[in-house]
Amino acid sequence: MNREGIDGTPTETVKTGQSKTLWSSVDWTEVEVQVFKLQKRIFRASQSGDVARVHKLQRLLLKSWNARLLAVRRISQDNQGKHTAGIDGIKSLSPKERLELAENLRLGVKGKALRKVWIPKPGRTEKRGLGIPTMEDRARQSLLKLALEPEWEAKFEPNSYGFRPARSAHDANEAIFASIKQKPKWVLDADIAKCFDRIDHDVLLRKLGTTSTIARQIKVWLKSGVLDKGDWLPTNEGTPQGGVISPSSLRSGWRT
Repeated sequence: MNREGIDGTPTETVKTGQSKTLWSSVDWTEVEVQVFKLQKRIFRASQSGDVARVHKLQRLLLKSWNARLLAVRRISQDNQGKHTAGIDGIKSLSPKERLELAENLRLGVKGKALRKVWIPKPGRTEKRGLGIPTMEDRARQSLLKLALEPEWEAKFEPNSYGFRPARSAHDANEAIFASIKQKPKWVLDADIAKCFDRIDHDVLLRKLGTTSTIARQIKVWLKSGVLDKGDWLPTNEGTPQGGVISPSSLRSGWRT
């Protein structure tokens, strides 16, 4: 994997099925364009209700070298929590390790247990627990999210804003203002107690309505258990708040 250059210094390369790749020389604009093109095809197939084509295109994306590269980059370089370790203690990856991870990124692998991290709630004395997957599991979740998100986006309501790409609470505020500026209306503010902690796994998997391969992989993550201060605990319900795919899958589960 690791080759030496003309001057004897090692170069961070990995041999893929087609050629040797250098992480620093990857054309990330082209990578994102190619992934987006495939995601757009998934989105359109989902819009038209062609489930078989959606699943075919998703399988294509999951095998895509560009998608695997992008998934690894997002969890190892772009994400704010990129230096948070799972139970394996790995906080960062070298360029060579990123390439090797992308090369070997596949579904159908048993996930490792989550590492429980307790963080304080803003303005409160109580803390909430985050379940942190390993770097490898986060990369696999990121890859799967690239394949599933365009299918879900085609089905979501136009006025929903939670856990969606390129949308935020600011967009929701603007939508509320546009709706009430001409005529006073009631605005309901509700909070779902223990939303992440209490969700039923079987109901969530049925709601996703995805392929058996993807459903099995998501179930593996849901049932992987959590390591809290040295004690392993089963996860019979709930979805980890520290998981890459958790918010998106939860949002899809809300869809009726």
